[in-house]
Amino acid sequence: MAPLRRLCLCVLLALLLPPPAAPAPAPAPVPLHRPDWAACRILSRELSRLLATVKEPHSALEGMQLLDEDSQNWPPRIRCSDSCDPLTLETNHTRCLHRIRQALQHYRDLLGSDIFRDQPQPQLETTMEQLLRHVQEGHGHHPRVPIKVWDFWAQPYQRHQALKRLRSFAAVMGRVFNHSAR
Repeated sequence: MAPLRRLCLCVLLALLLPPPAAPAPAPAPVPLHRPDWAACRILSRELSRLLATVKEPHSALEGMQLLDEDSQNWPPRIRCSDSCDPLTLETNHTRCLHRIRQALQHYRDLLGSDIFRDQPQPQLETTMEQLLRHVQEGHGHHPRVPIKVWDFWAQPYQRHQALKRLRSFAAVMGRVFNHSAR
């Protein structure tokens, strides 16, 4: 009789208890921002094309090689640790896009600085701004940061350095976008 009583109590208790709550819905996955890779590829090619047309006003600087005197002051550049390799880009491109965004913001600000006052590059700035908009999508807009140039006589050399580094960056960035747009 005791086993039957226990069974009745268990059934009665089950009927008196509130039904179990429905499991909470799983949180919606945070969408991973995927830029328009094809548009980025087109704009990065246009950027490289425009950079190739920029002529150095001081012919002595044309063949000048840059020294890596102070790597701390270099603008952001794509490194191996930025995960911009083809295999990593397939699964997670966040780190790579962050680095590209940093560099594009730096060069955009540099193009608007006093370094380029004597030789403005409006087409280059416009293309870079468009590319930055595609890469920034979902990350907010970052305002321009004024870049001060302290030595007026060093401007031609600084412009030369900036363009040379921007060309190098644009080549690597172009490879990233070319791979990702496939």
